[in-house]
Amino acid sequence: MKKNKLQATGISAQAIAQKLAEYSRMEKYMLLSALKTREKGLDIVDVEMFSEEYKSNEISHEKPKPWYVQLIKAFVNPFTLVLLIIAAISFLTEVVLAKPDEKSPAAVIVILFLVLVSGGLRFFQEFRSGKEAEGLKSMVKTTATVIRRENGREEIPMAELLPGDIVVLSGGDMIPADVRILKAKDLFVSQSALTGEAEPVEKYPEPGKTTEGHNLFDLRNICFMGTNVISGAATAVVLATGDFTYFGNMAKELSGDRAPTSFDKGVNAVSYLLIRFMLVMVPVVFLINGITKHDWIEALLFAISVAIGLTPEMLPMIVTTNLAKGAVSMSRQKTVVKHLNSIQNFGAMDILCTDKTGTLTRDEIIIERHLNVRGEEDIRVLKHAYLNSYFQTGLKNLIDLAVIEKAGEESITYLNNEYTKVDEIPFDFSRRRMSVVLKNRTGEAQVITKGAVEEVMEICSFCEYDGEVVPLTGELRQQVVRMTDELNAQGMRVIAVAQKKNPAVEGVFGVKDESGMTLMGYLGLLDPPKESAATAIRALKEYGVQVKVLTGDNEGVTQKICGEVGLPVDKILLGSQLEKMSEGELLKQVEDTTVFAKLSPVQKARVVDALQELGHTVGFMGDGINDAQALSKADVGISVDTAVDIAKESADIILLEKDLMVLEHGVIEGRKIFGNIIKYIKMTASSNFGNMLSMLVASAFLPFLPMMPVQILVLNLLYNISQISIPWDNMDEDYLRVPRKWEASSIGKFMIFIGPVSSVFDIATYLLMWFVFGCNTASDPALVALFNAGWFVESLISQTLIVHLIRTPKLPFIQSRAASPVVLLTTVIMAIGVAIPFTPLGEYLGLAALPLPYFGWLAVIVLGYTLFAQIVKSLYIRKNRSWL
Repeated sequence: MKKNKLQATGISAQAIAQKLAEYSRMEKYMLLSALKTREKGLDIVDVEMFSEEYKSNEISHEKPKPWYVQLIKAFVNPFTLVLLIIAAISFLTEVVLAKPDEKSPAAVIVILFLVLVSGGLRFFQEFRSGKEAEGLKSMVKTTATVIRRENGREEIPMAELLPGDIVVLSGGDMIPADVRILKAKDLFVSQSALTGEAEPVEKYPEPGKTTEGHNLFDLRNICFMGTNVISGAATAVVLATGDFTYFGNMAKELSGDRAPTSFDKGVNAVSYLLIRFMLVMVPVVFLINGITKHDWIEALLFAISVAIGLTPEMLPMIVTTNLAKGAVSMSRQKTVVKHLNSIQNFGAMDILCTDKTGTLTRDEIIIERHLNVRGEEDIRVLKHAYLNSYFQTGLKNLIDLAVIEKAGEESITYLNNEYTKVDEIPFDFSRRRMSVVLKNRTGEAQVITKGAVEEVMEICSFCEYDGEVVPLTGELRQQVVRMTDELNAQGMRVIAVAQKKNPAVEGVFGVKDESGMTLMGYLGLLDPPKESAATAIRALKEYGVQVKVLTGDNEGVTQKICGEVGLPVDKILLGSQLEKMSEGELLKQVEDTTVFAKLSPVQKARVVDALQELGHTVGFMGDGINDAQALSKADVGISVDTAVDIAKESADIILLEKDLMVLEHGVIEGRKIFGNIIKYIKMTASSNFGNMLSMLVASAFLPFLPMMPVQILVLNLLYNISQISIPWDNMDEDYLRVPRKWEASSIGKFMIFIGPVSSVFDIATYLLMWFVFGCNTASDPALVALFNAGWFVESLISQTLIVHLIRTPKLPFIQSRAASPVVLLTTVIMAIGVAIPFTPLGEYLGLAALPLPYFGWLAVIVLGYTLFAQIVKSLYIRKNRSWL
């Protein structure tokens, strides 16, 4: 079988646009014939044949990168490049150009081992977290509703959709492919993802009359993959899938990584600062050593080794490992992390905006009351509500499902056999109601409407009162309002039910016919608060996250529920009030307002915008189509796997369980990740700065090199290995309780303030080896080797201790202890460093065995270093009111 022309010619956007325009002009039966399908959908044979012909309905760039691409990317960073350049120079000078008896590949081996450790660990963690995420993503199902001949209407994974499939669309659906509308009722589609236009566009089934030069997005019977249904209902035929859609073609051309966040930019800024620092200081060290020691080759090798010591080559690995470890940890909490950096944003989040339903409440709506206008139980109200919920073809929400379940309990489901659906007006968020037109067996028609009380009352002129239809007077309206307020005060949401006989004829029925209706009564819906909600809100508050409720529900129910879960409800801002506010007025109100009720989707996004304008890092948790804009605007978009497609698409994080307690874990994980990354950056920056000062002093005043190039490389290798465990370290409890934002300026201050501390004790070690142990001449290789060994051991211990000193503002080992992996690894590295001068490896590296008295002096120096570092730490905290 040949592919349909659109799928076959999906080479360029122009070719796709031309074919879509051609399909737009076709009459329905010509179109179906061209696609080799029918209105009843594809049959089993068609599905089997088409599945062999067409690729999966996925955009290719969205698939996980192959392992070998991830492996290559793990090694592509500025630090690896610097190390490889240095390795090439070392190979040239120490292997190729060196004299036969002086050839030594040790430096090259150590450098390449550093590259291997950094890149290998980064790849392992990224690959592992990717596998975990993919496993969880398979649990988040995005489906499409199709009509196929044998099974009728069924839900299938969106990836299995085929050209020629007949799809059913309703509010909240993502358009699953490029489709042509066959039938539609008040179908409004948002094309902003492709066009940038915020206003939804109404789509019609009639053939188009496009001519050359028309905008592709003006085709009113074509819907594009990547757009979404705002309201209404439709059936459509799939024209093209995956990469052969217009969106797929655009995605291939525009594919690339997400724009860097402020955190990415901060990490990169520090990285390039240290590289620039290295590029300036290394030539200085080279020149000083060349001039003072008169051995330019040795000076070059020493400068190269210093360059490696100043290069934070483990930074990409530490960042990736932290983020990947966080993703794996959250995956165990059944949380899918779509974008790794969003974990860190959790740590910075200080305001969480959330919907009420399902987050604060159980998301288990039950029909508690079905009342007439007098406030009396009346089965007729439930019957009409049931007919409305049963016959609507739009998105059946929890209210509809609760009405249908209640009708089953009351044994009135037989009514669906008594009526035939004629027409409907689907729900939308501006009208906040939906209507169906039904015809009974005698041919009598009526329209039944249900929706928000205020909006239904607007279209009612009459009401049923004591069995009679009477005008809906002002007094009766007040009675309805009082009854609604009373039910709201009991925590019930109220929806009204109305009807009108003999509406407009089929095909002409529209919003204008929602007028002159008769109010029958209302339903009292109960969605009790979750038992865990109050605990979760208190926990988030303890971690500096303020919860704000942004809901489309009315203020009465919202006030009752929010009060029960411990949120302040003395001040509520309504959508109608917000609409009249200028941006300046809104900025004054949002800070102190906790509850926002009766908000439209645009107003939810506007509140998020205002909070961000005030400098807050905002998370938004939602699962409805009315949440999609706010999810996209928020710093952290959070949704659930049961959410509508567009909400899941807009989110950064998807929860497999809708519970605020899961978010507490995310906040803590985000702050741990941020803290451990900042630890490494500040350790590296200060340690490197201190080493640079020590090297400058040694270069200027010593007649020989304080350490040979290969010794510096081994020292740097051991120090870097000691830091591998940082992602598994603890964070102090008080650090986790405060939202954390990136402050790049603090890195420079920290480096200059803390870095020289280690230099003081490096210089003390120089003096110890020079005056106490007599290592004061370049003519005796044994004394030079002893000097090298003395500084090698002291430098490694002081650098390794800095992991413990900097990881906490408290007193290390006493007030705050590192995690077991950190303690174990740093202890092992220090032990290895002390042992090396006494081994054949030490002899090969040019290190001499240290005399026993040295270790007494070393203990004094290390103790002095620890105490002095703690004093400087206290001064820094007092001056800057922060540490990490």
